[in-house]
This record gives sequence, structure tokens and C-alpha cells, in this order.
Amino acid sequence: MPTCPSWTLADLVKHTGSVQRWFSVQLRARMEQPRKREVVLRLPEQGDGYADWLAESATVAADAFAATDPDLPMWAWGVDQHARFWVRCMLFETLLHRADAELALGCRPAIDPPLAVDGIDEFLVNLPFATSFAPKVANLRGPDKTIRFRTTDRDDAWLVRLRPDGFGLDTSPAAHTADATVRGTAADLPLLVYGRLSYEAEALAARGGRAHAGPLVRQFRHLRPGACSTPRLPRRCAGAVDRWTERWKERVR
Repeated sequence: MPTCPSWTLADLVKHTGSVQRWFSVQLRARMEQPRKREVVLRLPEQGDGYADWLAESATVAADAFAATDPDLPMWAWGVDQHARFWVRCMLFETLLHRADAELALGCRPAIDPPLAVDGIDEFLVNLPFATSFAPKVANLRGPDKTIRFRTTDRDDAWLVRLRPDGFGLDTSPAAHTADATVRGTAADLPLLVYGRLSYEAEALAARGGRAHAGPLVRQFRHLRPGACSTPRLPRRCAGAVDRWTERWKERVR
């Protein structure tokens, strides 16, 4: 399986639906501090019930979002301490796992460029705060080295600075140069930083030499959990993910 050999289709569907239900509980509870993932999942008794269960999970999530003010103050593990953080996080969680399914089928994931750009930003802004559940993030550091990610089909760029004590986005006006630059379409760059697209892929281009840029860029891969793989995605499951993604995209826009 291309993204995580230890996962099956049932694992993918169970994980995606479970996360949607957990997020929904947090939104409705107006979470003020970290909570355990003790949520009633209502898992189907038979394997053939997972498609309907996933569709129901999408509905549960969409209903929770519709009933929640995005500007409501709420605890979050990332930068934005509002309900909208979880909305945004859930959107890209679902989108990423749809890409997992598409890659397992040999299909090229299709992501709207504006949505992809927001996904890259969400990842890079919040990644430094993910050490509580992704301990490998603590290893992303270096002696004042910089990596720039730039879209080839849009005018978007992110400069990440690696420091001895950690890393973060460098937004200073004086930050013009980078030790390594990776270029790709807006749809491909999220797949790269989430470890779904190889740094050596023909769709990407690197400045600074692949031998030099490679070790820096590879540090981003597999930092956050969620990799999975699946031999086949039933149409009803794919449709549920499609409908859920479209509903949340409309609200995010």
C-alpha cells in the first residue's frame, strides 16, 4: 500500500469517521481544555455497514459545524484558539485521507488550488505545536537553515527556518533567500509535506541541488500521524467524503 502498509480499507474508514465524530463532540462541548478521545462511535457490527456509517459520520460533523460559531473561543492544540481551528483541521484531515484512497487506487489526487494553499498554510503554521501527539516534530531543527516551498501555478510561498531549538515560518520582509527551495503545483505541495508524494517525484523541482535540499525537505515527511492505505474505496464511501468535503469547503470560503 502506498502510504501505510499496516492499514486496510476498514482502518481508513474507521479512522476517518471516528475523527469526524470526535471533532464533532469537541465542537458541541465547547472544549476548554484537552479531552480524552472517549466518544461513542456507533461502529457497525458488519463490515458492509461501514459505507453508511462513514456517510453518517460526515453528516454528524457537518451538523456540528453548522451549529457552532466559528469565532467561538475554544481550546486547540494549534495557534488559533477558536472553534474554526477544529473546522479547518477536520477539513484537511478528511481531504488527506481521501488522497490516501486515491493514491492506493493509482489515481492522482485532485485538490482545488485555493484549498491546497490553505492546507499547506495550516500544516506549516500549526506543525511546531504538534509535539504532544507527533513527537518526531521535535527533531525538525537545524543550524539556521531555511526551506522555501513555492507554488508553480500560483504566487504562493512559505519560508521555513530551522533553528537549533526548533523551527517556524519566517515572515520577515528581509527573508528573500533560502538554502533550499522546492517548487510544485498547489495540489502537489500538501502531498509532499504530509509524506504522500516523494521528494524525488518528477512533479517537483528543487533549487539548491537535490543532494542539498533533500535532507532538509525529507524532515517534513511523516511528522504528523495519519498515513494510511487502502486497496479499494467503495463508491458510497468516496461519495460520503466528497459530500462532506464540499459542504465544509463552502463554509471555509
